[in-house]
Amino acid sequence: MTTTTTYIAFLRAINVGGRTVRMERLRALFAELELGDVRSYIQSGNVFFTTAEPDRAALTRRIEEHLERSLGYPVPVMLRTVDEVAELLAAEPFRGVAVTPDVRLVVAFLSEPLPDGLARPHRSAKGDIEVLGADPGAAYVVVHLRDGRWVTKEMFGKEYRGSVTSRFLHTTEKILAAARRA
Repeated sequence: MTTTTTYIAFLRAINVGGRTVRMERLRALFAELELGDVRSYIQSGNVFFTTAEPDRAALTRRIEEHLERSLGYPVPVMLRTVDEVAELLAAEPFRGVAVTPDVRLVVAFLSEPLPDGLARPHRSAKGDIEVLGADPGAAYVVVHLRDGRWVTKEMFGKEYRGSVTSRFLHTTEKILAAARRA
């Protein structure tokens, strides 16, 4: 019996820095890989699909290679199942954090776990980034805006070699709800 898994692909480098990809094109690129039920949510690179592929790492590489060939630049892909994202949100990683106009709650999806040496909680040198915690697939980050802007772009220091794509907590909740809709 073949098990089908529903994934959410969190893509980095989609519709930022002058690289524009229409969602219709992005969905078509995923469909070219023979992935099922391909849908997207908002313009920031969130794609839902089903597959019976059991090897997540191989699937990730296949998607990344296809996107790079098709778009002409690398697009790091962080695959999470719908259940994994639901569990992440159910754990309430930001419980007790007061949201103010200068505070943003961010889920940073990781291609590989944070280095063991990165203490948690961790605060950036400028004090505007606070990593509350992490699991192998995500880090939970509080961003303290400075003059209304997110100043520090490097959340985990130079020692982190993996790829990261971030979504605000409220956006992650909306992505999960959209992924659950058939």
